[in-house]
Amino acid sequence: MNARTARPPARHRDVARSCEWLVGAACAVLAACAPLPPVDRVEPPAVEDAAFNIAGRLSAKRGADAVAANFEWTHTPLADAITLATPVGQTLARLEGDASGASITLADGKTAQAPTFDALTEQALGVPLPVSGLAWWIRGAPRPGTPSRIERDRAGRAGVVRQDGWEIVYAYADDAAPTARRLTLAYPDVEVRIVVDAWRP
Repeated sequence: MNARTARPPARHRDVARSCEWLVGAACAVLAACAPLPPVDRVEPPAVEDAAFNIAGRLSAKRGADAVAANFEWTHTPLADAITLATPVGQTLARLEGDASGASITLADGKTAQAPTFDALTEQALGVPLPVSGLAWWIRGAPRPGTPSRIERDRAGRAGVVRQDGWEIVYAYADDAAPTARRLTLAYPDVEVRIVVDAWRP
């Protein structure tokens, strides 16, 4: 018999088949253990919707439209009130709203109403401010009721939240800070930057 065409002994063939099976099984296990891509989830509230009062600074822009101001925001589970002011304290606008709608009063006394804060601020300021979502995002939590994706930092705090088409990126004063010092919110054509100077529960 020609040595080139001789078949390997049965014992060798069995060993080869066993090796092939082990390699296949290992590949299957590795594939099963591979991390799955993150998915959007509807999660229960991560924080209680308690009242708060925040003072800080914000800037928002969309194309040629832009607004920048100091703000004071009073939130309760039922309503929100936001005062926008110049650095020297002159009131630019006051926004108020609840589940029934939102209103704004400008420094010149003009008023406007809309079904939501987003529509109201877009109408009055040229830039939509997502107040209903921000009431949760500013506390490092997704807004209840709609799908979201959250990435956490090494301390377990929110690092990035994606929800309602917005991406919110968090920056903290130090490793022990429970709430973010800075937030950057991005929508396809909108950018909002927020600096929180003080929390007043």
